[in-house]
Amino acid sequence: MELTTLWFALIAFFWVGYFVLEGFDFGVGMLLVLIGRSEPERRAMLRTIGPVWDGNEVWLIVAGGATFAAFPEWYATLFSGFYLALFFILVALIVRGVGIEYRNKHGGQEWRRRSDIAIAVGSFVPALLWGVAFANIVAGTPIDANGQFTGNLLTLLNPFALLGGLTTLLLFLTHGLVFLVLKTDGEIRERARRQVLPVGVITAVIAVLFLAWAQVLHGDPASSVIAVLAALAFVGALIASRLRHEAWAFIGSGATIALAVISLFVALFPDVMPSSLDPAWSLTTTNAASTPYTLSIMTVVAVIFAPLVILYQGWTYWVFRKRVTVSRATPEG
Repeated sequence: MELTTLWFALIAFFWVGYFVLEGFDFGVGMLLVLIGRSEPERRAMLRTIGPVWDGNEVWLIVAGGATFAAFPEWYATLFSGFYLALFFILVALIVRGVGIEYRNKHGGQEWRRRSDIAIAVGSFVPALLWGVAFANIVAGTPIDANGQFTGNLLTLLNPFALLGGLTTLLLFLTHGLVFLVLKTDGEIRERARRQVLPVGVITAVIAVLFLAWAQVLHGDPASSVIAVLAALAFVGALIASRLRHEAWAFIGSGATIALAVISLFVALFPDVMPSSLDPAWSLTTTNAASTPYTLSIMTVVAVIFAPLVILYQGWTYWVFRKRVTVSRATPEG
């Protein structure tokens, strides 16, 4: 395998890890003011993601850093053309982080209410805009012969991209509901369980429309098969939730997100940013890549440190694997 192909696959892997793990964080954040009916219940909901949410964001940092080092042309075009969208995502992530970390630093009810709104909005915006961004990448953006993005923010807010944003939003919302069923007990768990099926059905319809449209625009047999597998995994997740097999439901919703992201990357390859103006101007794994020497050094570093990071994060999830109950969710928790 060529190093450019290897690093394209690794970057896809980092994005899969980010969306699967951060996806339920976003879902819980959006559900905070909908499922949590009292202060103890909302503390319990936040405690389910408290030990892991900031670690999950490491996947985003690694994905961005790997893109910068392995495909600098891709990074430059992406971050310049999508500047405003990425800026909104960054601000939302900061607002959400501040809300989570400082929610219990003040005893006032109004302070906590505003923090809850910050967490919900800070989860909603990235959940929507990440889908918008990736849908635009797959569909193609106006890139000229110099690799420069020639559109604007409104260019990115096209019907296909907005459908992509709605898809990720609903997938993360369903993933968050399934996670709450897995990690909580009592009334929170039952409320979340009752919402999995209705929200899941709506999500399934929107996701099928988006993946089908993506296949029409930039699909191939391999990505089509993976998209079908994603749909089957989601159906399995809903059935498992209905049968009260919480762990399998969570595995199914996570597999759905993973397979959907993989499907988009497979459809994209060997392009990294297709040009809607002229296919000859598209950025590919070849013309957007760093030098072979740079990729070789990066590969050695990744082989050494990536397994250690994955093992550490897996250990973290194992340590905090127990259910969270309202009675155990202390103000400090």
